[in-house]
Amino acid sequence: MTIRDSVLNEIRKNQPSAHELPAVPFFHNATTVDIKDRFSASLKRMGGEAITEYPADLGQFIAKRFPGAKKICSVVPEFGGTCSPADFSNLADTAGIDVTLVRAPLGVAETGSVLLSEAEFVVNAVGLMAHDIVVLLDPACIVENVHDAYAHRYFRESGYCLLMTGPSGSGDIGAVEVHPAQSSETLTVIFAPRSN
Repeated sequence: MTIRDSVLNEIRKNQPSAHELPAVPFFHNATTVDIKDRFSASLKRMGGEAITEYPADLGQFIAKRFPGAKKICSVVPEFGGTCSPADFSNLADTAGIDVTLVRAPLGVAETGSVLLSEAEFVVNAVGLMAHDIVVLLDPACIVENVHDAYAHRYFRESGYCLLMTGPSGSGDIGAVEVHPAQSSETLTVIFAPRSN
């Protein structure tokens, strides 16, 4: 037996007994808050924009909002786009994506964040390399704060998930904020109730 094995065996023998982790309390406002309004205001504060009325024609909305977009990667059935994550076997090619459309399973009113994972992106790079990101979000899936968000199963089950809050930005000590810092230039969240 090596010294390493001996040390590891001693550590294994001296582990404390297993016990349940303490329950993390939830913190909610004492007064009723319009969760959609709060989400929209928080997202705006972080440089993003919430579209509270679902467009009559999503394709027309995308074309008008991003007139120069040539490569539109869609991961939603509501809009076909010009490509899908399956088209990117070489991840470096995702750098050419102008717009990515994806659906988030959860929004956070406190921060204006949307929860996304490999289940939504399929290829994570399509959400990180796109010039602009459009996220469909069912307003019924907006929770009040980050404590509520962390109760979502993705944080236990996903290999990769994130709370995306606005477009890429960076702030320095002088409180000067720059958009974009290194990734998407815009984040647009469209309230889109799920049909199923």
